[in-house]
Amino acid sequence: MAESNVETPFSLTPAAAARIAFLLSDEPAGSVFRVGVDGGGCSGFQYHFALTAAPLAADDHTVEANGARVVIDDVSLGLLKNSTLDYEEELMSAGFVIKNPNATSKCGCGNSFSVAL
Repeated sequence: MAESNVETPFSLTPAAAARIAFLLSDEPAGSVFRVGVDGGGCSGFQYHFALTAAPLAADDHTVEANGARVVIDDVSLGLLKNSTLDYEEELMSAGFVIKNPNATSKCGCGNSFSVAL
């Protein structure tokens, strides 16, 4: 596993960290919150969030901030460079939001995006 807490160009807001801590409180010991990017969605790529107790892979990076730990694989991290994970609660919805400066466009729901290659 790549230890890249300080060097990883990915950040968490205090709201995201608090929500991750809350979600992990009911999970088995050793569980992590994983952020990834998958091919697909209406704009080319889509964000993926998961709670998992699976062992970390050699190409995983960890980001620790505000008491929370997030794991991101190397390929996803390339697409998430300089992004911020936030948790937003609104009157009609609540969820994680990635503010990605690399996204050249995104779909209406905000879960799918494209990048210039």
